[in-house]
Amino acid sequence: MKITEIFKSIEGETSYVGLPCAFIRITGCNLRCSYCDTTYAYEGGREMSISSILEEVRGFKTKLVCITGGEPLINKETPLLAEALLNERYTVLVETNGSCDISVLPKAAIKIMDLKCPDSNASPLMHWQNIAYLTPLDEVKFVLSSRKDYEWAKAIIQQHCLSEIARVLIGTASGAIPPKTVVQWLLEDNLNVRFQLQIHKYIWEPHARGV
Repeated sequence: MKITEIFKSIEGETSYVGLPCAFIRITGCNLRCSYCDTTYAYEGGREMSISSILEEVRGFKTKLVCITGGEPLINKETPLLAEALLNERYTVLVETNGSCDISVLPKAAIKIMDLKCPDSNASPLMHWQNIAYLTPLDEVKFVLSSRKDYEWAKAIIQQHCLSEIARVLIGTASGAIPPKTVVQWLLEDNLNVRFQLQIHKYIWEPHARGV
């Protein structure tokens, strides 16, 4: 597998925010979202075997692992990596951009799945069949850049009853829209979702790597 970086930090978003976490960032992505903050993961990286990845992760002394990218599911070895981590009793999060089939992942892996809003320029590429594979352990994430994105996300949440299927997260693209504005919309509409900030961007510089 081509790996951009492996590091230990705190989980910066999701329902696991603030917890110590080992991150495995897999190289390569099939999308080019307008707000992408990990463009450095598009190419490059180092070839690593699953056993060498596991050895490096063991040294971090944490049982929470996040497989991310790029887009990890364009690598056919990712489900095998997730299975290997689960076999060692890690809690495994897999962050995926919503365009790839999540059914290839082990059922015990926790899917953190984006549904890309219109301003991302990737919305038409979503794999909508994924909604049928979600479980109450999984999380669906919307990243907003505008009121248009918010209205789109709200309609999708209601149309698919997403809050009854999985945990729903709403956040903002960095610098695109004030978080307090989105929070006000959520309170006015009484949406059953979790608002989230990417806290690692407040602790460290917004474009810092390895955090």
